Amino acid sequence: MNVIALSPWDLSLAAALVVALAALTARIGMGLSRSLLISGARTVIQLLLIGLVLKTLFENAQLYWVAGLALIMLSVAGYEVMARQGRRFSGWWGYGIGTSAMFVSAFAVTVLALTTMIGPSPWWEPQYAIPLLGMLLGNTMTGIALGLDRLTQTAWQQRRVIEARLMMGHGWSESIGQIRRDAARSGLMPIINAMAAAGIVSLPGMMTGQILAGTPPMEAVKYQILIMFLITAGTGFGTLGAVWLGSKRLFDDRQRLRLDRLKPGRGK
Repeated sequence: MNVIALSPWDLSLAAALVVALAALTARIGMGLSRSLLISGARTVIQLLLIGLVLKTLFENAQLYWVAGLALIMLSVAGYEVMARQGRRFSGWWGYGIGTSAMFVSAFAVTVLALTTMIGPSPWWEPQYAIPLLGMLLGNTMTGIALGLDRLTQTAWQQRRVIEARLMMGHGWSESIGQIRRDAARSGLMPIINAMAAAGIVSLPGMMTGQILAGTPPMEAVKYQILIMFLITAGTGFGTLGAVWLGSKRLFDDRQRLRLDRLKPGRGK
């Protein structure tokens, strides 16, 4: 495949655009310039490091190395889910709900795709397994973070409504049912929008990368359709599971609302 190599100068020009954006946000007082610059630096460092890791992993492919990297990715994604919430569950639950939901959904969908649809040999071939898992974890992480944030924030704001329903004899599930549905809808909306706009408003990232790397357009399209469906399934099942677990955690065994199990997060 004929791939045009990028020089450090090319990347520096792109970075200059981010620096210019940071300067503009500082000039108009948005307070985002520091976050933009730190995030940009993190992008460079993290991608360079993962590039070196993947280069080594591809050259020395072993299942335990692939599994180890996958667990590291899951651990970081679980932390990011927790860190982005305005109100989060205290203790282990703040980290465990999102991480558990991602593990069940993203890992299950990835293994299913590798063993039945893509079919590399061996099935855990890192060239396929790591990028696929990364795309699923990234999107599932966003859906779960949005869903849990909407759930906890709304439950806190409507605590008197929930308690009134409990006093009227409703069970915990019915008392928080509409809030739970709205939270799940919030988590699923980004991927639904992405599917609706794919190919018309935007060319998805994987398809664009394959085309730039020289893959025939129709083959890139087929892979992108597969990936979009897998991401949707992983995000949907993960968000629904996390929101259900989170809503159940808001009540004790006697079906009393326990908002003391929440605490302000860094997103607050």
